[in-house]
Amino acid sequence: MTRRSFLRLSSAASLAALGLLTALPEPARAQSRPGVLRVAMTAGDIPLTTGQPSQGGEGIRFMGITLYDGLTRWDLSKSDKAAQIIPGLAESWVVNPADQKIWTFTLRKGVKFHDGSEFNADAVVWNFDKLMNKESPQFDQSQANQAASYFAPIASWRKIDDWTVEITTKRVDAVLPYNLASLFMSSPKRWEELGKDWSKFAEKPSGTGPWMLESFKPRERAELVRYADHWDKTRITKSARLILLPMPDANTRVAALLSGQVDWIEAPPPDSVSRLKQQKMQIVTNLYPHIWPYQLSFLDDSPFKDIRIRKAANLAIDREGIVKMLGGLAVPAKGMVDDKHPWFGKPNFQIKYDPAQAKALLKEAGYGPDKPVKVKMIISPSGSGQMQPLPMNEFIKENFKDVGIDMEFEVMDWEALRTRRRLGADAPENKGRHGINNSWAYWDPDIGLIAAAGSFARVPVGFNWGDYKDAKADELALKAKATFDAAEQNKILGELHTRLVDEAMWIWVVHDLNPRAMRPNVKGFVQAQSWFQDLTPVSVE
Repeated sequence: MTRRSFLRLSSAASLAALGLLTALPEPARAQSRPGVLRVAMTAGDIPLTTGQPSQGGEGIRFMGITLYDGLTRWDLSKSDKAAQIIPGLAESWVVNPADQKIWTFTLRKGVKFHDGSEFNADAVVWNFDKLMNKESPQFDQSQANQAASYFAPIASWRKIDDWTVEITTKRVDAVLPYNLASLFMSSPKRWEELGKDWSKFAEKPSGTGPWMLESFKPRERAELVRYADHWDKTRITKSARLILLPMPDANTRVAALLSGQVDWIEAPPPDSVSRLKQQKMQIVTNLYPHIWPYQLSFLDDSPFKDIRIRKAANLAIDREGIVKMLGGLAVPAKGMVDDKHPWFGKPNFQIKYDPAQAKALLKEAGYGPDKPVKVKMIISPSGSGQMQPLPMNEFIKENFKDVGIDMEFEVMDWEALRTRRRLGADAPENKGRHGINNSWAYWDPDIGLIAAAGSFARVPVGFNWGDYKDAKADELALKAKATFDAAEQNKILGELHTRLVDEAMWIWVVHDLNPRAMRPNVKGFVQAQSWFQDLTPVSVE
């Protein structure tokens, strides 16, 4: 697909989007009001509100760290360095030197849930039971599905005293604190008050986060209000109210921003940026740990079992052309992580645009333009971090066609795609699909490399969708998990990344620059180098 074709497609979509605005609820159509922040999400629905959000990383961003807290949390207060894990509901933790599978967490005192009940060790145990103990009355399969990869390392948990809990991992696991930042604490008291019914809890949730949910309507809107008694007084929200509006169509989001119906939009399409700037809108970008890839199937019916085809696919893509098509809002990928990241290592396989070499590899494997290898990919039209997936996939399809790869798409809603990812390549629903276009983060070692590559991390306990198996990768992944020294762990992760690139485990395309657009009167936002962002300092003047 040429840039001209992309712009023509986007312009046509823009015209259609303007017509869609009439369907927005009346409160969303009002002009900016001081103290009210209205955000247009890329998600097509309101994320699950009970504690473990749906809708991927965007769900955590807007319905996880807003309403809830974990034992640990991300420091999202800085834009000039990558976000780090810091204490959350646990004020400190230690690892048992005699048995490094045992962690002891000291809890923060004085924390209250939105319903006024006390957060303590009993609440932690109750919440872990809600996710991992199918025999407990509060077990909720919907939340467990969303959190499975985060609690996968945990073997057991217990209360030591009111302010101390012990967590034991299945194996030595130095990255546990990263996982705990996405395991959120719901109020046991509220669940009891509402008849032990999670569907009723969803309507009136209670967490410990800086926002409280006032109301929501599926696929339309959610309204959150300030929680003035949040335990971290530096994170009392500057806005009194936060309104979340699902808008999966990128051009609908742009039209809503330009017409004053929202104050902030996620992922503006690249062809809209110049117009938005002309209208004095703020465009904010930053480096952050994110990749737009295809996860590949390694099952017997997948052409990608052949490393020559995997390498050919990586060499067939004109990444500079995609970056140009995206208006410069991305950078070409050379692997899972960016080449300045401490985990990049020294790969021998150079990911670049080399169609001649791609053709040579395909010819060696018995394929070419006259006898294309046929692959079928699962993609979505929008979603959390998906950038502009339809034109990007069409662009890559043409690149593939030029060298002898015939790519077919199965297009589905973002949350449906995530469900198919959690099922794994060998699920009946995924039969005959050879890859899945799921944007990916590498904010911690587990999601970034270890649980994506380890044969021990097959979905749903990890992120290995395609049943990738490599003894060297497993060795390095487990070694990294068992290494508590950060510098040494980074070195091992660099070796692991080198191995994954040299094996062309996935097809890596571009790194997103995480663009957002907001009205001129939106103040206080600090764009962290993270997939998550903190909305507490943001105000509308």
